[in-house]
Amino acid sequence: MRRPALIAFLGPSLSAREAARVAPGCQVLPPARQGDLWRALALRPRVLALIDGTFGHVPSVWHHELLDALEAGVAVFGGASMGALRAAELSAHGMVGVGRIFEAYRDGRLTGDDEVALLHGPAELQFRPLTTPLVDVRAASERGLEEGALSARQARALVRAASDLHYMERTWPRVLEAARPALGGTAHSWLTALVASRRPDPKGEDARATLAAASAFARSNAPVLGRPVRRPSSLVRRRKLSEATTVTREGICGSGAVLAALAAAPDAGALRDQGLRRALLAEMARALGLRTTEDERRAALAEWLASCGASGQGERFLAASGLDGADALRLADDLALEGHLLRRAAEVVSDGPSDDEGLALGARLAGRWAVEAKREIGSWGRKKAPSERSKRLRPSRSTRRSRGSRIGSE
Repeated sequence: MRRPALIAFLGPSLSAREAARVAPGCQVLPPARQGDLWRALALRPRVLALIDGTFGHVPSVWHHELLDALEAGVAVFGGASMGALRAAELSAHGMVGVGRIFEAYRDGRLTGDDEVALLHGPAELQFRPLTTPLVDVRAASERGLEEGALSARQARALVRAASDLHYMERTWPRVLEAARPALGGTAHSWLTALVASRRPDPKGEDARATLAAASAFARSNAPVLGRPVRRPSSLVRRRKLSEATTVTREGICGSGAVLAALAAAPDAGALRDQGLRRALLAEMARALGLRTTEDERRAALAEWLASCGASGQGERFLAASGLDGADALRLADDLALEGHLLRRAAEVVSDGPSDDEGLALGARLAGRWAVEAKREIGSWGRKKAPSERSKRLRPSRSTRRSRGSRIGSE
């Protein structure tokens, strides 16, 4: 499948048609729900732009999803709405915030989610806004101050009247009605005209700016720097297994469906045990303080791809294996740590196993020891006469006498 340069999550802040004008070639997806960014990462984009997202009755996009994108070397831009909130929270981790709303959250001038919250229509109605976010009212009050139409007291009263309304009930007609007593006739008339003809749209302005910045980066040759390899909690890892998608040459399917099919397979137990052994070895290495370098991770991943016959397929094979960029990094880290531990087995634990012990145990567990023993006996038998074989197999008299004395003394 074609790898998109830029994926944007948009809804009421900006129409898809306007997004196409600002960022030609951008792939537009609906407002982000929890798990949507994980699913988008399976497409291997160069840049993600988070603008609109769900919250309340629909779980919001997780910080873990954004951190996975950053860890995988995907540039992440945010602004206008949910994107501004997440960018303010994750700017220290590399997420790029754009616009005045982001700056206000980052600087602590805005704090509540309801500043950008609103009700909107479904996709069939192009996510048309049905209520008014508080940032729109703040923008109107600031314009009133700039134009001298509102006093400082009236501007504060306007914002207070709007904030007293729940975001699901906050519409301009209700705001105008609630603010009428504090504004007086002249100021109220000015505000009514403003709303009718040149209504402030700070979320739309920031959405355009966010898309423009993300699009410019997607077109550039600027490097995208990945973040250090993280190890999310077991809860997050299990959730991602069920929420993410797998991309093959034939199409896209849910990773949860693949996992369910594997669980019903006859060799599910063997696959599970093999995976758990490798995961436990990596965790043991971490617990012992072992760390890997980028070169070691790259080499371990290349070795694994070669063992799967996928040396020349790299990214395509990883995608078909349900591994986005962040998951591939973690797998490479696990494999490299496993190699560290195996190479130092004799020293990482007290009186640890030698290489020969490891070879013997591995061969016995795989049934190879018996096979090699039969092959060795057959090979030796072709070289030696029967009488010589029997002599060699039978312990010497001194050995038998030694064994007997030891048994008697115990």
